[in-house]
Amino acid sequence: MMKYIIVQAGGKGTRLKHLTRNKPKALVPVGNLPMLFHLFRKYPDKRFIIIADYKKEVMREYLEVFADVKYQLVDADGDGTCAGVKQAISLIPEKEPFLLIWSDLILPDDFEMPTGYRDFPKEVYPKEDYIGISETFSCRWSYKEGKFLEESSCEHGVAGFFLFTEKEKIKTVAPRGELVRWMQENKMTYREIGLAGTKEFGVFEEYSQMEMEKCRPFNKIIIKEDKVVKEGRDAHGKKLVERECAWYDKAKKIGIKNLPEIYGFNPLEIERIEGKNIYEDSFSYTEKKEILRKLIISLQTLHKAEQIQADSFSCKEIYFNKTFGRIGNIRDLVPFANQRYITVNGRKCRNVFYYKRELEQRLEQLTCEAFCFIHGDCTFSNMMLRRDKSPVLIDPRGYFGYTELYGDPRYDWAKLYYSIVGNYDRFNRREFELEIGENEVCLTVQSNQWEDMESDFFEMTGTKPEEIKLLHAVIWLSLTTYAWHDYDSICGAFYNGLYYLEEVL
Repeated sequence: MMKYIIVQAGGKGTRLKHLTRNKPKALVPVGNLPMLFHLFRKYPDKRFIIIADYKKEVMREYLEVFADVKYQLVDADGDGTCAGVKQAISLIPEKEPFLLIWSDLILPDDFEMPTGYRDFPKEVYPKEDYIGISETFSCRWSYKEGKFLEESSCEHGVAGFFLFTEKEKIKTVAPRGELVRWMQENKMTYREIGLAGTKEFGVFEEYSQMEMEKCRPFNKIIIKEDKVVKEGRDAHGKKLVERECAWYDKAKKIGIKNLPEIYGFNPLEIERIEGKNIYEDSFSYTEKKEILRKLIISLQTLHKAEQIQADSFSCKEIYFNKTFGRIGNIRDLVPFANQRYITVNGRKCRNVFYYKRELEQRLEQLTCEAFCFIHGDCTFSNMMLRRDKSPVLIDPRGYFGYTELYGDPRYDWAKLYYSIVGNYDRFNRREFELEIGENEVCLTVQSNQWEDMESDFFEMTGTKPEEIKLLHAVIWLSLTTYAWHDYDSICGAFYNGLYYLEEVL
């Protein structure tokens, strides 16, 4: 049975353009998981040896925080796909089979290792080495009739997948250069294994054509003809869906409108809305004002439906404890996070780690007399517009701190502001660019085109700008590890939080 996987995660990944500006290619997200983590999820019981060079400190810090598998990191000497391989195999015991794979390959769910490399009740030792053949995507090298050819091919492409019965087979690997060329020169032969259904994301054009998932890694969404089925992938996801079901059940009982039809709770099945998320369309100022008016009326109706006594512990948990719990996890991961000031988009911003007590005091001034029935996550991403432009509330959070269903209504307004002014929804879809310079940070987020509604928002809601802007900044900071699947999103959320916090501090 195979226990070890070597991942060649070196190289600058320049063909992925700005996606690898701040991080190694292996950490570029695909389907709400970094490329490397697809292997972790598929083979959680294996031991991973990860070869890193470009941005290796980012890789080191990221894995330390988020990896939940057994792994070791190898700092590659030299360059090319040979680099680090000799160091990596030194960590594998003698007579142990292993996989050597490129980090930008995403194996399909139904892929199975050949006999001998698979898990069996009784160990069966593999007898042959294998080479993965692309079959469906183009590769620069081909493998035909037992020989390597430097010619591109889809049907016979060398995909960057090699299974070895033991490390003795490649003990003389060169310290640098192209691994496939070294194999060609050493006349290595393999048995072929097809990798049909495997996806390879080495080029930006291929990556940009990928459909972006709208759910978090802990959720699974199945879209059917007339309904949407939502399930949790893990314990955290299942708990959130359970709370969402409780919210819909309560909202229905107290007569809240602007909801999708609910067809079932186990699993959660809701109406598929014939329309778009608000941020996906463009409107005139007059149209936006009318849509905003309807949204605000919907939320005000929600808030007036039922109220309970406020819980100061829940406010403390959501606004302060959770925020610092999350950013504390990534302090060593984010550049400049240990400096007292960070310049973001030309603004010199106080680093919240050094102004923790000042922020705590400001948040403690946000007294709340009563908790209302709240949505809890009313961004544009969680609101649909029917074809007649009437809003529909979806994806409620279902809790606030330690309190189920009820919470501070300002949290709802801050989440709406998060979309109107903060352009959260574009950021969430990774439609932003982050440049981390030697002394400053530049973050450019594509616009939802709703910033001109800021004054209308405050006029219609009657909320206090200084309170909503403070909570808005805190929400950005809290997004950091919630958006853990993308290194740039972690950093961008932290920097955006500081940028908006400086405005109110």
